[in-house]
Amino acid sequence: MRRETDEIRMVLGAWFREEGKDYPWRRTADPYAILVSEVMLQQTQIATVLGPKDYYRRWLEIFPDVATLARAPEDAVLKAWEGLGYYRRARNLQKAARAVVEEFDGVFPSRAADILKLPGVGRYTAGAVASFAFNLPEPIVDANIARVLARLYDYRGHIDSEPGKKFLWDRASALVAGEGAREFNSAIMELGQRICLPRAPACRDCPVAASCASREKNPGELPLKKARVEIEKVDEHVLFCAREESILLHREEKGRRREGLWRLPERPREELAGLPLLLEMKYSITRYRVTLRVYDAAAPAKPGPGEKRIPLEDLPGIPMPAPYRKAVETILADSTAQLELGPGMV
Repeated sequence: MRRETDEIRMVLGAWFREEGKDYPWRRTADPYAILVSEVMLQQTQIATVLGPKDYYRRWLEIFPDVATLARAPEDAVLKAWEGLGYYRRARNLQKAARAVVEEFDGVFPSRAADILKLPGVGRYTAGAVASFAFNLPEPIVDANIARVLARLYDYRGHIDSEPGKKFLWDRASALVAGEGAREFNSAIMELGQRICLPRAPACRDCPVAASCASREKNPGELPLKKARVEIEKVDEHVLFCAREESILLHREEKGRRREGLWRLPERPREELAGLPLLLEMKYSITRYRVTLRVYDAAAPAKPGPGEKRIPLEDLPGIPMPAPYRKAVETILADSTAQLELGPGMV
């Protein structure tokens, strides 16, 4: 087993040195910058993080170190995160920065056990920061690595069961042991991203195909998981009440998924009977498929708890969930276009 493990490490390392992608977080050993990348990449694709909005670069320009992030106003943090979704990640990132400042005198901890103590940091993230920033032999298991390991060792149990998780972490620990943890963890992750794909693994291009126990079977049927959670459909009915260069918005209260963000005020459907429907759009969040319906409240709407009129000129600077910002901007753009066309032209 040790010889096979060494062979996999050697071959995979050689492949990565030749074929590895050049991502910005691979050009640094700054644990804070690496933590930012890991948190951003949770449930978000690399193409989004590095896309036209360049969230990673922009974040580090606004909050270049833990001290800057720790003392930043929450609104500024949420605004910088806007569009990435799952805003709890941004709050936990700031909490982690504050913990580094307050509990570690501003020096980012290097031991995985200490990194694991930071708010919002789990076993995977602690291992990622320890291995990528400090080159420590800490295992990591994400969805890509889990897929590679299940196929490599032909594991036929459910990888999301407790025995399955233990098997994966044990195998990852054995493989990363020794020197070169930064390179190895980057390599096995990239193998899952580019070669050992979910539905159509490119086995002919795989550098460790000779060591893969499932290569003569059907690697595409692995990994096995327990039954998936079904998508739940949800309707949201909200008001669009804009007048006198302001718009009525609601700020999510503490403890809610979108805590601190502004959105259009929600009302029971029966309260909106008879109001014109301005917009209907769909969006997804975790296991929910949401249909958002926006109604025109031309008459002054009575503000409810947490609701406030916000000047239209302030809208670009306040944090809003992406679906709501899109809805507001779409309606405002349509209204402006109709005004520009003039009477009888729309």
